[in-house]
Amino acid sequence: MRIGLLTEGGYPYVGGEGGVWCDRLVRGLDRHEFDVYAFSTGQAQEDAGWVELPPQVQRVRTAPLWTAEEDGVVHGRRARRRFTEHYGELAAALCAAPEPGTAEKPLTAEADRFANALHGLAELARDEGGLVAALRSEQAVRALESACRAPGARRTAHEARVPDLLAVADHLERALRPLSLDWYEQDGLGAVDLCHAASGGVAAIPGLLARHFFGVPLLVTEYGVRLRTHYLTRPDASPAVRSLLAAFHGLLTAETYRAASYLVPGNAHARRWQERCGADRAKLRTIYPGLDATPFTHVGEEDRPEDRKAREKGEKGEKGERREKREHTEPHTLVWLGRVEPAKDLVSLLHAFAEVRAAEPGTRLRIVGRPSGPEGEAYLGHCRALAAQLFPDEADGPHAVGQNPVSFEELGGPGAETTADVHAGGTVTVLSSVVEGFPVGLIEAMFCGRATVSTDVGAVVEVIGGTGLVVPPRNPRALAEACVSLLRDPDRRARLGEAARARALELFSVEQSVAAFHGLYLETVARTPVHRPVLDAAGDPLPFAAPAEAHVTGHWTEPTPRAVPTWAVETPEPVTETVR
Repeated sequence: MRIGLLTEGGYPYVGGEGGVWCDRLVRGLDRHEFDVYAFSTGQAQEDAGWVELPPQVQRVRTAPLWTAEEDGVVHGRRARRRFTEHYGELAAALCAAPEPGTAEKPLTAEADRFANALHGLAELARDEGGLVAALRSEQAVRALESACRAPGARRTAHEARVPDLLAVADHLERALRPLSLDWYEQDGLGAVDLCHAASGGVAAIPGLLARHFFGVPLLVTEYGVRLRTHYLTRPDASPAVRSLLAAFHGLLTAETYRAASYLVPGNAHARRWQERCGADRAKLRTIYPGLDATPFTHVGEEDRPEDRKAREKGEKGEKGERREKREHTEPHTLVWLGRVEPAKDLVSLLHAFAEVRAAEPGTRLRIVGRPSGPEGEAYLGHCRALAAQLFPDEADGPHAVGQNPVSFEELGGPGAETTADVHAGGTVTVLSSVVEGFPVGLIEAMFCGRATVSTDVGAVVEVIGGTGLVVPPRNPRALAEACVSLLRDPDRRARLGEAARARALELFSVEQSVAAFHGLYLETVARTPVHRPVLDAAGDPLPFAAPAEAHVTGHWTEPTPRAVPTWAVETPEPVTETVR
């Protein structure tokens, strides 16, 4: 099977968001061929290069979303008229869509209007060579203004001013850049058996067009629902801008959900959001992202039940003696690991740790992670200052140097070489977030067999499943009490750690994820009619030339030419030219 993998800001770029699970999926499905169509999100990402690609990746085509060069396409009068018509219809659909945040779903008429306009713009771009100049033109702004001022437009759209119209037109130009690509040819996305979009939003647009032009089935995976992200962005924009952009992404999401053969949420939290955004429940197939448990094996197997039984009988092995000695000599350590940003609520964690220190003196807290952008840098500085204020440096004696019980570290530094090493040096792993999608760091702690204390956000409860303690977010006292209860009960920590490791190996391993996607690929293709007819030497289609078993590897995959009786062969009449 040939799969077109569609990504935005991820695979195959180094360090791209979502690139890790895509790499594991491609490597696990080595019996299939992959064509990767990737959008980059910045110059730094392109300069960093790609990850090492496996041999099953046959082709990689990339396009930048952060910039668009002039393509030199100049539209004639007829093309300009077509653009105004389709762009105006798209803008009219945005202005008539329900207000974001309401329970009302997009009307079927407006959803069809949006889809027809999107396909019309794509066909125009394919015929004329691109829409870069047209989407940046005054013509686009005037069409948007006409739609906002038309009778029946929402109040927020009707109140849009010139700066608002320019901001919305600029955003639409960026979002519609995939329409101008040359990917939609018979030897491009028309040559794949299945399009798999690694996220919704802009990344799914090439899949929508491949389905429109060639009938290629579309599969969409969402570990974080993009529409929810757009609802939370641009808080400082005017109501008109927020309303129009939310309408665009809402209609794009509705069209993606309608056109997709299957939708793959990564957890029940994302699944509920998809259903709220209009997804058909019959199309939903939950597949957890697979993580490689190998790097955590040596930590997770250190505290095996047989070692604990050996200690109880007095027949201590080397591992059991090492663990028992550590429990009696080393202080307790709480571990937090992740990206440093306000959504992680490290302030509540530091206040909770103050109560933990009062109940369990000598306990230490390790905060391991890098800040995410300038906002994360500022937040990290604030947390360092708060830690210095709450916990003055402590010294064992009058001649010793004081040390703060809270340490801020980064992976790769002393004592924090790998994620597994961080969890190995901790007694309890803590997650204090107020906003969280799928907590990968929590699963890594479960692979290591560590007991966890987490806030009830995102998919945390679904991941933990009773193998850890969960408390309300923004509640330092509850967080502290849960940590203290585990620190004072080593047997309970061991039981929860063992249960957590068993659950992680059963549900969140890369093997189960790859197997689930493999089965879904086969099911999708089996339910989709053949979209590339086999032609004979004369260019006519051969009926029944691609049977169902053509998708199974074997000698029958190549169609065998059939003998055609002579009476069925059409002999062209010779053309004679009269000379005058």
